[in-house]
Amino acid sequence: MPANKTRPTSVIGQPPAPYGGGQVGSSARVGLLGNRNIFDTPFNITGYTEKLVRDQQARTVTDVADNDSSIRINAPRYGGIDGFLVRGFPVFAGDFALDGIYGVVDWRSQAIEPMERIEVLKGPNALLNGVPPLGTIGGAINLIPKRATDAPITRVTTSFASREQLGTHIDIGRRFGPNNEWGVRFNGAFRKGSTPIDFQGDEFGVAALALDYRGERLRVTTDLELQGRDLDAPTRQKTALAGFPIPSSPSLLINPQQPWEYYNAHHWHGALRAEYDLAENVTAYAAYGHSRFDELFFGGVLQIVNARGDFSTTPTLTSQDVQSDTADIGLRARFETGPLEHQLALSAVGLWQDTGIINTSVGRAITSNIFTPLYVPARSDFGLRRDAPRTASRMNRSVVIADTLSAYDDHVLLTLGGRWQQIDVKNYNANSGSITSSTTNQAFSPAAGLVVKPIENLSLYANYIQGLSSGGIAPVNAINAGEAFPAFISRQIEVGAKYDFFGALGLTVAAFDITQPSSFTDPTTRRFSVDGEQRNRGLELNVFGEPTPGLRLLGGVTWLDGVLTKTANGANNGKTAAGVPDVQLNLYGEYDLPFWLAPGTATLTGRVIYTSFQFYDQANTQSIPEWTRLDLGGRYTVEIEGRPVTLRISVENVLDTNYWATTGRGLLTAAAPRTFLVSTTVDF
Repeated sequence: MPANKTRPTSVIGQPPAPYGGGQVGSSARVGLLGNRNIFDTPFNITGYTEKLVRDQQARTVTDVADNDSSIRINAPRYGGIDGFLVRGFPVFAGDFALDGIYGVVDWRSQAIEPMERIEVLKGPNALLNGVPPLGTIGGAINLIPKRATDAPITRVTTSFASREQLGTHIDIGRRFGPNNEWGVRFNGAFRKGSTPIDFQGDEFGVAALALDYRGERLRVTTDLELQGRDLDAPTRQKTALAGFPIPSSPSLLINPQQPWEYYNAHHWHGALRAEYDLAENVTAYAAYGHSRFDELFFGGVLQIVNARGDFSTTPTLTSQDVQSDTADIGLRARFETGPLEHQLALSAVGLWQDTGIINTSVGRAITSNIFTPLYVPARSDFGLRRDAPRTASRMNRSVVIADTLSAYDDHVLLTLGGRWQQIDVKNYNANSGSITSSTTNQAFSPAAGLVVKPIENLSLYANYIQGLSSGGIAPVNAINAGEAFPAFISRQIEVGAKYDFFGALGLTVAAFDITQPSSFTDPTTRRFSVDGEQRNRGLELNVFGEPTPGLRLLGGVTWLDGVLTKTANGANNGKTAAGVPDVQLNLYGEYDLPFWLAPGTATLTGRVIYTSFQFYDQANTQSIPEWTRLDLGGRYTVEIEGRPVTLRISVENVLDTNYWATTGRGLLTAAAPRTFLVSTTVDF
């Protein structure tokens, strides 16, 4: 088989070609269905490319998510955690997939330097991907690792981020063998220095090795990774008591956390995937992944107690350990029955995960103010328990079958399928190890998707998808941190249209209705619970591509209507869900300057992000105002002694606007201050 050609039933190999402009993929991984053209898919999915990541100097998945109007962050950027609201529902880093399997990536913030694509599928997706470890339904984020290409790669990037953070990223790839069948790709990155926030330092490192073999019928990949982070005075989400207006955001340069607080995290994983072609259009596959994550957080979660911004916090040493094993075995086949072509997929998936968490308070509460923080002498964590005995375990098992039937030269595509799922959850006493509670939930979750192409380049689509979702685990700021909750049913109905302007510009529109039980951290009791039901309806408009040579666009606008439909005693029925704004807008653009202005290639970049006001509490008595962020930048590429050299400069939050970013899950998330980014990339 030619080096760059893969079978239609295969997923191993280089990702599908980019769409016009090179910022998103023309196809994406649609779970067990494999790689599908985005215009032939009855779901809203985007695959952001490694080129976009480099050009935007993105450091985390959070930075990449700034391109999507349906996503808002739900964790501070300088807290070592990636967390999002997708279509108004939470999605956590622990629910990211690596090359299609859950339970492998870093539990808090997976490095993106080793990744070729960051794919985002919006909405519930149990049929396609199964149940993620934390059971979120807002969407699925799949990270595709880099693989060695036929052309050798030796790329070095040095970077600077304000205030004093310096970094280096090395990317090396080679292929070996008579037919280039063996591939090796190494990515290593290290960053260290002060962040824009007062007395905050961040040290981060990652080393990732990707090996692959591509034979005539057998293909195998292996991914090994080690990453770690040491963060001083990490930014944390905040809560607020009821009964007063939420105070305005203080200067985002101010750090209300204590200078002696810290966050340490270490993660390693290994993953193996193999495919074998049983016949021309029949491929069997298997995958296995193992990961281990541990973290220590020494500090407090701030609770704002009045409109003046006074707060109280009790320093706590939180230790958490997560160990996961996951396995997937399946079959993909293409065949015809009369006038119909079938793309059949079968799969069986298992996920086994143990979680341990323990909290130990240190001393009395500290009282201070978010505008004029009071810093106290360091508290000691000496002698406190640092191991994290098992407090929860879960086992997710599922069997799925799906078939995409196509007719009339792929002008009609119908996907039908269902997944049987079972989720077993146990909670344990941290001291004795005895089981304190146990639940088992199982269900058959059907799904259907339809694509119709009435005219050339226009796709009309609809989907109904239902899933059994894990109830999730209480976050570390809750008094019942680590408690695992039973599973629940979620449902989505979506209709939309996609138009392809001949590979140059893509336009999509989607309308959706999602219903799920709602989770919330009570601001007074700080207890996390799954109590009630939330219904989010929305409309998404998206654009991507290069409508004219040298001009590239990426982004969209999302209108949301999040309503609480079932609450305790009906007290808040009909209220707007916390953290669900009416309007979200993201638009990124690039413009290549005429060649006569510079001997190389010069590009100007800009992005605007807007979010309307959001309610903080379920009773809709507290809220945060709307906000707008502006980013500007540019890059310049020139050859020096035959080697391409690219200089990138960008400024995020150019106007240095101070604002609260989101209020999702009953938590206040601060935005990031004005940040300067500079990097130089040399290809050898």
